[in-house]
Amino acid sequence: MDPIPEHAGEDLWVFGYGSLIWRPGFAYLERLPARLVGAHRALCVYSHVHRGTPERPGLVLGLDLGGACRGIGYRVAAAARAETIAYLRSREQVTRVYREVVRTVTLLTSPARQVRALCYVVDRGHPQYAGRLDLASQLHHVRQGHGHSGANRDYVLATVKALESMGCFDPDLHRLAERLHGVHEADVPLVTPHGGLPE
Repeated sequence: MDPIPEHAGEDLWVFGYGSLIWRPGFAYLERLPARLVGAHRALCVYSHVHRGTPERPGLVLGLDLGGACRGIGYRVAAAARAETIAYLRSREQVTRVYREVVRTVTLLTSPARQVRALCYVVDRGHPQYAGRLDLASQLHHVRQGHGHSGANRDYVLATVKALESMGCFDPDLHRLAERLHGVHEADVPLVTPHGGLPE
């Protein structure tokens, strides 16, 4: 894991790819479209706190290995660096399903430029790593999920809306959002309690 200097003298960059796009929760100086290469956005984390419980897990996003991801780069003032890292750890590291790393991110400005940004990447060895679930399994967990931060359905729909506002289309998330809105509902098989899904 790359070390995160909490008290360095320079500004901090943070890469947001899920709820951090629409609810960062910290003060920032700049908010710019950004792209990370080497990881992709995936609904691959069982949520036991924010959007579900251990008994009825929801599903939230993680940065998983391979591909690329469009998101947002936030520049945080150096004076707020330690406070922002502490806030992000309290939000993202409740069950330590993410690894806190620093990665090179391209800011999609004109001209484009690269910065080193704090990212939260899913730990594939963690019990809450869900891997790639089919649409029926995703629907099951998102519909049942409700945690400290609210309904799992609201989380997915807010993320899709935020991505659309960026001109970004995520096929898997958009397909799930259509089902959550009731579009093509008949195409999705029902999930029974004995459907082989983790509880």
